Amino acid sequence: MAVVPPRIVRWTLALSVCLAVAGPRTAHVSAQAAVKSPTRIVSLVPATTEMLFAMGAGDRLVGVGTYDRFPPEVARLPKLGGLLDPNIEQLIALRPDLVIVYETQTELRRQLERAHIPMWGYSIKGLADVTATMRALGIRVGAPAAAAEAERIDAGLERVRRRVAGQPRPRTLLVFGREPGSLRGINASGGYGYLHDLLELAGGTDVLADVKQAAVAASTEMILARAPEAIIELHDGEPWPAARLDAERRAWSLLPSVPAVRTGRVAILAGDEFVVPGPRVIMAAERLAQALHPGP
Repeated sequence: MAVVPPRIVRWTLALSVCLAVAGPRTAHVSAQAAVKSPTRIVSLVPATTEMLFAMGAGDRLVGVGTYDRFPPEVARLPKLGGLLDPNIEQLIALRPDLVIVYETQTELRRQLERAHIPMWGYSIKGLADVTATMRALGIRVGAPAAAAEAERIDAGLERVRRRVAGQPRPRTLLVFGREPGSLRGINASGGYGYLHDLLELAGGTDVLADVKQAAVAASTEMILARAPEAIIELHDGEPWPAARLDAERRAWSLLPSVPAVRTGRVAILAGDEFVVPGPRVIMAAERLAQALHPGP
């Protein structure tokens, strides 16, 4: 079996939900879900793990996914694989009374059904689904604080929307992957999904809005033709040192006729908040808005 690079797996967690055009937009409860509030929860996707901690239910987690890194408390929990490679044997051994599954995890669903383990399924296809999922998850696990947390997130996003209202909306290329030091293998946000919605809220106009896909393989020819006025690259992980930021921004100098390159409007933003459609989405929106519309 081919080994999937960690960077691609991380973005898969954020974007695979947007690549499926079928299925409900909001969270839904599995037919096997019990009424009783669970006390031993497994969450394999960072978004719902962060939601559980934000609503005060993190102490009920007994296992998380390989790519869970926030909040710091997840470091003490067993790592059970991820969206693509869950360790079902280890999971069952933890005796969970609820497993949170993504709608694309069909094989995991079948295995949990055979083991008679309750599950709760959800999907996030756009920005609005973040708080819808949090509210539904809070009801399922019996965490009333989820509603207030969802309201806080909605209010924070609305503040960002109001701050950029009325300002010029630069035509923006939102990149979430390319080969380091080159312009090969560029993956960009198209006009559908969570990242597209986030860009539009933050005051940009998606230069690939007419391509109704969450991920677009963007050639240099396509970028030249679209002529973005701003380019923003998103990377997961810790903030980059200045030398690395400068080196990677220089890679775009190969396209001097692109307006964003000519005017120096190329920004590189690193942070897991861009990968995880969860409670830190306010931070992601604020950082995108600041890159597009610098100011107080």
